[in-house]
Amino acid sequence: MSNKPHSPTIPLDPARESSAPRAVPPETFTGLEISEPHTTAAGIPAVVNSMDHVFRQMGLLRGARALTLLNQSGGIDCMSCAWPDPDSHRSSAEFCENGAKAVAWEGDTRKCGPEFFRAWSISALAEQSDYWHGQQGRLTQPMILRPGTQHYAPIEWDAAFELIAAHLNALATPDEAIFYTSGRTSNEAAFLYQLFVRQFGTNNLPDCSNMCHESSGVALGESIGLGKGTVTLDDIHDTDVLVIIGQNPGTNHPRMLTSLQVAKERGAKIIAINPLPEAGFIRFKHPQRVGDLLGSGTALMDLFLQVKIGGDEALLKGIGKALLEREASAPGSVVDRGFIAEQTAGWDAYEASLRDADWGTLVDQSGVSESEIRQAAELLAGTSRFITCWAMGLTQHPNSVAIIQEIANIHLMRGAIGKPGAGLCPVRGHSNVQGDRTMGIYEKPSEQFLNRLAASFDFQPPRAPGFDTVEAIQAMHDGKGKVFFALGGNFLSATPDTEFTAAALRRCQLTVHVSTKLNRSHLVTGETALILPCLGRTEIDDQASGPQLVTCENSMGVVQTSQGRLSPASGYLLSEIAIVCRLARATLGATNPVDWEGFTDNYDRIRDAIERTIPGFDRYNERVRHKGGFYLPNGPREGRFTTVSGKAQFTTHELPIRRLNPGELVMMTIRTHDQFNTTIYGLDDRYRGIHNERRVILMHADDIAERGLSAGTVVDIHSHFDGVRRTAIRLIVVPYAIPRGNVATYFPETNVLVPLHSTAKRSNTPTSKFVIVTVEPSANPVPTTAND
Repeated sequence: MSNKPHSPTIPLDPARESSAPRAVPPETFTGLEISEPHTTAAGIPAVVNSMDHVFRQMGLLRGARALTLLNQSGGIDCMSCAWPDPDSHRSSAEFCENGAKAVAWEGDTRKCGPEFFRAWSISALAEQSDYWHGQQGRLTQPMILRPGTQHYAPIEWDAAFELIAAHLNALATPDEAIFYTSGRTSNEAAFLYQLFVRQFGTNNLPDCSNMCHESSGVALGESIGLGKGTVTLDDIHDTDVLVIIGQNPGTNHPRMLTSLQVAKERGAKIIAINPLPEAGFIRFKHPQRVGDLLGSGTALMDLFLQVKIGGDEALLKGIGKALLEREASAPGSVVDRGFIAEQTAGWDAYEASLRDADWGTLVDQSGVSESEIRQAAELLAGTSRFITCWAMGLTQHPNSVAIIQEIANIHLMRGAIGKPGAGLCPVRGHSNVQGDRTMGIYEKPSEQFLNRLAASFDFQPPRAPGFDTVEAIQAMHDGKGKVFFALGGNFLSATPDTEFTAAALRRCQLTVHVSTKLNRSHLVTGETALILPCLGRTEIDDQASGPQLVTCENSMGVVQTSQGRLSPASGYLLSEIAIVCRLARATLGATNPVDWEGFTDNYDRIRDAIERTIPGFDRYNERVRHKGGFYLPNGPREGRFTTVSGKAQFTTHELPIRRLNPGELVMMTIRTHDQFNTTIYGLDDRYRGIHNERRVILMHADDIAERGLSAGTVVDIHSHFDGVRRTAIRLIVVPYAIPRGNVATYFPETNVLVPLHSTAKRSNTPTSKFVIVTVEPSANPVPTTAND
């Protein structure tokens, strides 16, 4: 956890703070209904739900056209998760339920324009749910909230850019501005955004990576020399063993289930490691296979290890120890000593740490029995062709970097990297979050990147590190960040410590959000606030040289095109690229030598600039137009480790021993099945059997009874960190198959409980998957319609 000093949450302006719109979703219930958790993912319910969302929000013709283009070569790259598309053959319906929901949400034919904002004050809007906000339709015009007012009003684009430029140029230093980025931003927009920000004079470029896979980047960068995955989709299909840890593919990456099914049908074994049993581990019915829809589908999971929240490092050490013991009984059968000697460093220390590890401690801290751990090790001992996939279930713990490096250690021990069917697979959650980082969206850019940027554009970029997301929130709270600009996303709802973050945003002179739909971040603002509506990825982007395409990078380092084909929601909308370029010109002035207007007119020119600046993008405009795009260079995938030493690095970490005080529980925040990040498509969590409600807490039956609670009890949850108690009120108790001492809640409703400065060591990622809490009957319960 971070040891950085931080300030108490004391508002600079108590009067403004007390009268400000609420920062958290309203604590009201919508009518909980409970059913048995599902044991099968997808199938007919997924098809029905997908079509309902698409046709209800977009209409039959518009919706059908969008779906036929989704994830097709030359079509629309899905704005949902970053799971890759097949390199060659793609089905006519190359999308999942989440992709259909994302298209419907963006392609919504309803409008949220000036008339709406005249009718609704920001205080009244703040009393509505986040789901309600998203159902109000597409934003259609630039809007401004002036100091002391309660209603957004229209503003012309030129006036908006002039206002932002005036605020930026009046700052005492460029470092008083903070420029946030969401993972849905295209490569082209991201590249120009970081160029503008660095020409302005700061590296304050926090992004959503800071809150999701930053731990993966830090861990893998040290272990193998590259903070990205090392496998392709073909590797997933052709591996012998898949380890799915800290990930719920059925809800968060549904298209991954098709790949798991292919691997399973080719003989792969699947190990699932997670605190919750999830439908996506158990069985899958492919929506495009008649046999699956009418039959039982494909059983996926061979072994389920129900680890305690925070027990992953102990479990992985246990697997490593079991492998080492098997090697001792049959020398040369498990440890790939040739690979270790030739291509790695640090083996002796890692081997000693495994020998010293105590089985009793590993079992106690992981919550998984020794026999189950040995079962997993036996599967990995039988082949070096195995892949480990993980997501935010691993990256948001105090020891996340160590956990991920333990995964890398096991792969290095077995030589299970840089060969077909083997390697590491961090599964990114947002469609271009990996591409944004490749394009330079990073608060700590390398000297090599800055030198290339300087040579390409003939200027000297700032060299001092900027603020990451946690540091940016603290800076705004301390009055050191005065202008906040967000290129996409829902910053308030995505970040931890909601009330603290809200207070930080309110201290800004200006907050600006580039958005497609209304969200809670538009309601908790600086003295002046702007909403700049942009084109969605599905919409035609017509510039001076004609219709434009953009590019994205998926989880496996494939860069491909995306071109919108639907009519825009409003004639006032600008593309993200146009917004960045016009803002740059307004801020940097007419004498700035960058051809911002030329970049807006023709996006090929942006790709030419990327090609000369970032390695791996040779012949960018040509290669990205090839069917399926192209792969970026990946040393570890190719058997080359790009660390300083040129060798992969075994790492050792002291296992944290965690003991809870009486009454304490460990909470993790999770998504519902009707949700993607902070976007809430509906109120159901179908696979977990929770319907029409989000204010719930999943608890083990014994933990419920121990506290004198029962199913349906309304409780308050308190988190405890550094002597500060944070509270989320009125959540409904739901008994669930979760380890004792653990609870799960949905975000963003319980982000208020996640302390800003409880962060992963060295990556500074908020620990949303490890929050110490206590639970008690609510001081103000509200009747509910909970059913057994």
